[in-house]
Amino acid sequence: MTDPLWIDRGGHRTWLKWHRARRRAGDPAFTGARILEAMRLGASVEVDLVVHGDHGFAVLHNLTLEKETTGTGTVRQTGVAALRSLHLRDSDGMVLPDRVMVLEDLCALLARDAPRAGGLLQLDYKQDMAALDPQTLANFGATIGALGRHMILSGGDFPAVDALAGAAPGLQTGYDPCHGGSLDDLRRTGDFAGWIANALTTAPRATLIYLAHDIVLAADDAGCDIIGAVQAAGRRVDAYTIRRVTPASLAIVDRLLALLADQITTDDPEGLCAAYAS
Repeated sequence: MTDPLWIDRGGHRTWLKWHRARRRAGDPAFTGARILEAMRLGASVEVDLVVHGDHGFAVLHNLTLEKETTGTGTVRQTGVAALRSLHLRDSDGMVLPDRVMVLEDLCALLARDAPRAGGLLQLDYKQDMAALDPQTLANFGATIGALGRHMILSGGDFPAVDALAGAAPGLQTGYDPCHGGSLDDLRRTGDFAGWIANALTTAPRATLIYLAHDIVLAADDAGCDIIGAVQAAGRRVDAYTIRRVTPASLAIVDRLLALLADQITTDDPEGLCAAYAS
């Protein structure tokens, strides 16, 4: 089987990003084995970061522990030792043998097993500037170190992303302008061109812009190619998230490929790659 890294169509390559470090539908999120596999293959892979109680970052999506782990309470009030004692849960709540990682654990994995050229690990920061303090910023930079060349830091609060990246020279940045009622607002105003122009201005140093696929397709329906607008500004576009491979999701992917998306985020890279295998 071809490794699920990208789809080539019409001379354009669209990368498949392993959402929450999943290779296939049903994989649990944020396991070290899958992250290492992706980086060894030179894949694009994403994990989430939230601030923990010792001024660092846990590799988790939620601000509370109950759904993703065997713990309780908030991540912000939980220290490193306690986090490392917790096990991850799968999407059905079953306890996994894998333990929760903090950013230091993730970087130690990558340092021991050098990523293949082309591999890119997205660190998606799930909070805003208010959750950061000088010690947390300093710890982030010290932990990332030289591994930053294999990573891109993203988030919806670009000042926070910029501050974190400032502590880790060489780290690429990305920006996600799709928040809350963005799609409803855009359908009401119809100003897709103005919205994407504002996103590019908000994040002048972001090399990758993350766009919800329903916004991309709504813009296309309105006659506005927002992927093309981003690319014309010298940036790249990730369209997210394809959860499972179904006739409906493949129709969405067909349109994203036709619009020349640079990357598609999916929970099933393997299934999606197989669906487009020649």
